[in-house]
Amino acid sequence: MTMRSINPATGETLSIFDTWDEVHLSGVLQSCAEIRPQWSATPIQERCDLMRNAARVLRQRRDELATTITREMGKRIADARAEVGKCADVCEYYAEMGPDFLADELIESDASRSLVAYQPMGVVLAVMPWNFPLWQVFRFAAPSLVAGNVGLLKHASNVPQCALAIEDVFREAGFPENVFRSLMIPASMVAGVIGDNRVHAVTLTGSEPAGVSVASQAGKSLKKSVLELGGSDAFIVLEDADLEHTIKQAVSSRFLNTGQSCIAAKRFIVVEKVAEEFVERFRNAVAELKPGDPMDENTRLAPMARHDLRDELHKQVLTSLQAGAVAVIGCAPESHPGAYYQASILDHVKPGISAYDEELFGPVAIVIRAKDEADAIQIANSSRFGLGGSVWTQDSERGERVARQLECGCAFVNGMVKSDPRLPFGGVKASGYGRELSRHGIREFVNAKTIWIR
Repeated sequence: MTMRSINPATGETLSIFDTWDEVHLSGVLQSCAEIRPQWSATPIQERCDLMRNAARVLRQRRDELATTITREMGKRIADARAEVGKCADVCEYYAEMGPDFLADELIESDASRSLVAYQPMGVVLAVMPWNFPLWQVFRFAAPSLVAGNVGLLKHASNVPQCALAIEDVFREAGFPENVFRSLMIPASMVAGVIGDNRVHAVTLTGSEPAGVSVASQAGKSLKKSVLELGGSDAFIVLEDADLEHTIKQAVSSRFLNTGQSCIAAKRFIVVEKVAEEFVERFRNAVAELKPGDPMDENTRLAPMARHDLRDELHKQVLTSLQAGAVAVIGCAPESHPGAYYQASILDHVKPGISAYDEELFGPVAIVIRAKDEADAIQIANSSRFGLGGSVWTQDSERGERVARQLECGCAFVNGMVKSDPRLPFGGVKASGYGRELSRHGIREFVNAKTIWIR
């Protein structure tokens, strides 16, 4: 069995990798298990120094790594460079804050001295997606390795070069061999890794079906899991929103990374009073997003990551149109070579239309019209997903009041939803459970051990 690295802008096969067999996999797992006690016992300050080294390597190799991202999954080169920089940021953040986050917590009790010690859980498997092929991994790896865990990566099969590049970054930074390994295995072998006694926990960023599978396997093995799954984020536009600012952010929030983001704005819930003006101005802005070579600095719309993903998105669009949605702009594959899809808007999307209930993972925005603020909140919360959401209004107190009512893991007022190392990130409902980033993220994969002394 092989993994193929294919350029989605051209269809060119970049490289082919043989996947590992069970014997090779077991040997790597054993090597990781053997290094675990040594790595866990390494003073945290030394672990943090190595993580700073990783940040330095990322910055030094930014252009090279960005080119790998763009050629392998199609991201615009400017966005790829920004992604590498963000990975360096999260490494530096945990190198700086890790010792404080993991410091013993003294607690008054009936003991002479009692405390909570935050100790590494062991070997943690990360099953990661292709859409942010470095960032998704580093936001797991930076806190986990600083905490003293050993990291295993099962990356998406279409980004094997990115997977190996990440392993190489940690090696170049001076981390001991086998503290972080990329597993070159097919998806069919993931369940066996989760169930292996040498693995202690698992985190997944991916689709809802993948989350169900991983959570089930982790549950059978009584192992901790964290899931960050799909999203159908609401972008609520109230009648007092600054439309010029809001439209600009709407385009970025929906079409960044060609719309292939769990926290992209997917449902534009607009109150009737401003709906017509919003749709017209949104259409004019989206019309400027023309496809091009993702290696070209001036390209506004990159290809989707794979042809099959583009074809599945188009099926969802056609089904929605047949059910009564209205095409405002786009809504068809591009004639441009590669896995391109037109920047699109569907209006008058209502319950019973597939675009209302499903996540559209690509450059298609849907507009749902709401009667008023209360109706907009009800529509936003009617989704089975609950990752992020945003509210747009010139009244910040009103915006906070609405944000507090949204059933999601993160709510933004007058700003597009984003992940930030300083803030916890994760979802509720079908968007998963657990948190990444901030103090909360580094404590997901540690043993909060009570120590009582008399």
